[in-house]
Amino acid sequence: MALLSKISTAESDEDLVLQYRAEGSLEVLGELYSRYMDLVYGVCLKYFKEPESAKDAVMNIFEELVTKLKKYEVDNFKGWLYRLASNHCLMKLRKDKTGLKQIDADVMQFSGNEHHDSENDSLDKEMQFTLLQHCIEKLSDDQKQVIQLFYLKEKSYKEISDETENDINKIRSYIQNGRRNLKYCMEQEALKKA
Repeated sequence: MALLSKISTAESDEDLVLQYRAEGSLEVLGELYSRYMDLVYGVCLKYFKEPESAKDAVMNIFEELVTKLKKYEVDNFKGWLYRLASNHCLMKLRKDKTGLKQIDADVMQFSGNEHHDSENDSLDKEMQFTLLQHCIEKLSDDQKQVIQLFYLKEKSYKEISDETENDINKIRSYIQNGRRNLKYCMEQEALKKA
């Protein structure tokens, strides 16, 4: 507990990140993470829709932080943690195949860069999911709602039609146009980073 008393709650996130990277102290990381646990829990609850799964994810994300915070340069911890939490949830949903259908390969594989080692491949997938989430937010409200219902919640055209009070042809159009807009957005963002 003596070590814990050396950690000031007045220290900035940036100071604690630097201190953790230098010392590897889990107490420092715990102080930093505790500031945003409610945010992380909210993100996880949004994806999993059940408190127990969200709580498990909060703990798993802390375990990821132990290594990832040492690996990556982080300028804005809160924003970076939000993206990490979102990516964790998306990867878990995709892995479990309970909440995320395969989005067309032409949407996900927007870059010609192929990484063959597993660490780079994992990082590449995280970056693609972050980019996908960013591009979903740029869709029109109708397209965003329908894409999320179809791909993330695995609802049928009929279920989406009933929920949104749009006819099935309109749902198809939103999905088709939404996918096209996602692909275009991801390609444009990839060109900016190149």
